[in-house]
Amino acid sequence: MPLRKAWVLGVAVLCAAAAACLLPLPWDLTTQVHNEVVIARSAQHVFDYVTTPAHWPDWHPSSLAVSGATGHPLQPGEQVSETFRVAGRSGVVVWTVTARQRPAFWAIAGTIEGRPAGTVAYTLREEGDQTRFSRDFRYRSPTLGFAILNQLVLRRRVEAESAEAVVRLKARLEGMGG
Repeated sequence: MPLRKAWVLGVAVLCAAAAACLLPLPWDLTTQVHNEVVIARSAQHVFDYVTTPAHWPDWHPSSLAVSGATGHPLQPGEQVSETFRVAGRSGVVVWTVTARQRPAFWAIAGTIEGRPAGTVAYTLREEGDQTRFSRDFRYRSPTLGFAILNQLVLRRRVEAESAEAVVRLKARLEGMGG
């Protein structure tokens, strides 16, 4: 009988732990991934390129495809859908432009299935004939389970993909003529 009680107690504890991992966090736990690169192009050129979603799959390894308003630099309120694979997770995010100050700042907020999925902000600063491009990706951990997975695996993968993205962006823009 004691073995059965221990087994039942163990199952109850595991079920409680699993349920706790699925509950929304009672506090805000946001991860920020910051990347910078200096690109030998004007801020206007970099701005127009990075704010045109049709280019995203060319330089960001997580961007698989885009649809919607993709062929021009997006204005506040415009939306685009992006098929992504981030840290091994695939899906579709709808991005909405929340701020635009050409050629210095641009920001978007994403939703996945109607739930907030994070924000991306680009800050550009002209440095002589070059541009310092900064990319900030922020996302919230909605549950304890996600927060644990983020600390153990996801954040490192997101950081690596984001670092690769700005390296690719620099190579792509500096490789273009004109």
